[in-house]
Amino acid sequence: MTQKIRIKLKSYDFNLVDKSAEKIVKTVKSTGAVISGPIPLPTKKRIFTVLKSPHVNKKAREQYQLCSYRRLMDIYSSTPKTVDALMKLELPSGVEVEIKA
Repeated sequence: MTQKIRIKLKSYDFNLVDKSAEKIVKTVKSTGAVISGPIPLPTKKRIFTVLKSPHVNKKAREQYQLCSYRRLMDIYSSTPKTVDALMKLELPSGVEVEIKA
């Protein structure tokens, strides 16, 4: 299997994304495959503005921010051993993992 495997990680907590990326890099390097990354992708920030009081103070508002952090990794020269190790790897529950072969 000399195909490229692309892994995208996404989470609302940057600590979880970094720890998951570290685990994946250690696992892939221990099986002998070549990995490039983790490459940090731009952080998406969603900002919500909400009225504090709908009746009296129309100008009083609160703002909330929701950030999503993403990382990208490419695995080259992977072996079946690498794929098995990645399938058995346990990542935190707050991380979304997308794998493309």
